[in-house]
Amino acid sequence: MFSACTTSGPATIDTSPEAEVTFDGLYPVVGGRMDLAWARADFDITKYSKIKLEDAEIEYRPGGEKRQFRDLGPTGHYYVTPRQKERFEEQMSNTFREELAKSEHFTIVEEAGPDVLLIRGGLYDVVSYVPPDTTGRSEIFISRIGEATLVFELRDSESDAILLRAIDRRAAQQVGGRLSNSNTVTNSSEFRRVAREWATILREGLDRFAVPEEVVGE
Repeated sequence: MFSACTTSGPATIDTSPEAEVTFDGLYPVVGGRMDLAWARADFDITKYSKIKLEDAEIEYRPGGEKRQFRDLGPTGHYYVTPRQKERFEEQMSNTFREELAKSEHFTIVEEAGPDVLLIRGGLYDVVSYVPPDTTGRSEIFISRIGEATLVFELRDSESDAILLRAIDRRAAQQVGGRLSNSNTVTNSSEFRRVAREWATILREGLDRFAVPEEVVGE
């Protein structure tokens, strides 16, 4: 989850006496592709061959402009309609399942077991820069679509013991940050791209750490 490796080498767990340990006994991960990550000192997922995905919790930033397109300023955001939420949550779920199904070492299952790794995730402080109502406007140009904070947890599916937690915040924006025409097709495509980036980091990390070190080094 905290990435298979970085450009400078593999991610490592800082178990030094100076390391700040979380309330639930996790140590900071250094060098991963997520913004922040923590893992058990004895982190090891080589005994697992299956993954169970738990439904994600999604939380939206409260408030937001409900009127048609206008200049929101650098910190403004729009109200997310029930229909937008439904589409967004469906896209995120489908993209993660599609990407994790490509794993070389894990299969997706629906039941817990001794060889099943539970993946628990959530999206928090989801904000939208897409107007909720575009009636009367044929074209709306925006540079950013939205942003959210992703929180991942890997747990043993039987004991629910946490093995790793990672946090990352990403923005969905048009190519190069340029103004682009905002519509359902382009917005959905950009949300899927960000979701796939997160899912790919997770899949590559799982596959990398599913193999014992002595095998990886051969």
